Amino acid sequence: MKGRFGGYNFNVSTSELVAVLRSMGDKVWWPKEMRSNPNRRNPNHWCEFHNDHGHKTADCRLLQGEVDHLLNQGYLTELFSERGKQAYMKNRQEPPKPPSPKRTVNVISGGEDINGVTYITANKVSKVKITHGKRVRHVLEEESIAFDDADVDGVLFPHNDALVISLVVHDTNVKRVLIDPGSSVNIILLRVLREMQAEDKLIPKAYTLSGFDNSSVVTKGEVILTTFAEGVVKDTKFQVVDMEMAYNMILGRPWIHKMDVVPSTLHQVIKFPSP
Repeated sequence: MKGRFGGYNFNVSTSELVAVLRSMGDKVWWPKEMRSNPNRRNPNHWCEFHNDHGHKTADCRLLQGEVDHLLNQGYLTELFSERGKQAYMKNRQEPPKPPSPKRTVNVISGGEDINGVTYITANKVSKVKITHGKRVRHVLEEESIAFDDADVDGVLFPHNDALVISLVVHDTNVKRVLIDPGSSVNIILLRVLREMQAEDKLIPKAYTLSGFDNSSVVTKGEVILTTFAEGVVKDTKFQVVDMEMAYNMILGRPWIHKMDVVPSTLHQVIKFPSP
């Protein structure tokens, strides 16, 4: 084994791999110039993929991402080590399907206003979509995930609704999951964890979470649960709180960024690139 890129073992070195990429022409996406201040970069570290100093080629995240993308297109497989071939064939299998939910977690509520959320909003579920053919690193620089009129089919305007979805988490269909880019943590209620019969996974840790109104709550601990969304499976860390709120879970920036999700409260939909 000479190198490991995109999670796989190769029989070529870093330099040899970059040389192979250069021979592939326009099949390869090459990064733009580094934007950081050259005077603040490490002059002893050189990246052959960027053709600039600042970090080592082996540590280049864009290179690793490009290798992963090319592998998904069927390229570079001839460079695998024997161990790399085995790992690649295993991962080429169909993505795991979400388990058939053993139970459903609902929120029972009433009245015209629930914790500042209208009754109409509390009973509405938004959509999850995959935008096929997009490449994650291009979303920020060259391409975009677009929302159009088709995405608002069935949405009543004007509205000020939160983005709320249903999601299979662990082995449970969880309703009333808030997608909140303003939250720096993922949150699950202790009551929901008990209903999921997953309380044994709770790791006791006390953190103080603060809101915009300076109110605070001390967590009961944290738990790692698997989330299933349109074929994308992620182990997700949640902070567990014992309180009452209008949602069973809050998925914040950690989950949003890990999933490469782009949410739109206006269109009431979240989209993410396909692998």
